[in-house]
Amino acid sequence: MRHGKKFNHLGRTASHRDAMLSNMAISLIMHKRITTTLAKAKALKKFVEPLITKSKQDTTNARRVVFSHLQNKYAVTELFQVVSPRIGDRPGGYTRIIKTGFRKGDMAPICFIELVDFDENMAKTPKKATRTRRSRKSTAAAAPAAEAPQAAEAAETTEAPASEPATEAAE
Repeated sequence: MRHGKKFNHLGRTASHRDAMLSNMAISLIMHKRITTTLAKAKALKKFVEPLITKSKQDTTNARRVVFSHLQNKYAVTELFQVVSPRIGDRPGGYTRIIKTGFRKGDMAPICFIELVDFDENMAKTPKKATRTRRSRKSTAAAAPAAEAPQAAEAAETTEAPASEPATEAAE
């Protein structure tokens, strides 16, 4: 019986699956974002998040444990020196999966998986300070005044082409 065997085998043998997840984890650590199928991304998330948690402690034993999974010293160095300091205060959830659509050939769901703290587009931007009600009235009064010169310039540009055909018709 297969009680308690819940992880996705991805249609591969154990050795092939381990090698594939290791290579994908190396690519994710080095490039911070990779595109793959949804099933592989979910399997990769379960594979790489414990390694990132382990990298929070920069000890020799932690490096050896991570290296036994990745087998790439450049990825281990990147993980411990670049990735780990940026995610040090985060209590888990180091990766984000965003669905992008379906692959053309076989309609497999495609997504990209990325390290959360390395995406500048999704990073929270500081909000502007809200102003008092009095200052909003003054900016609202200044806004129509600023639009008036732009409207006058727009009227001049529309009048110039209209006057040219009139002179040609007179000739």
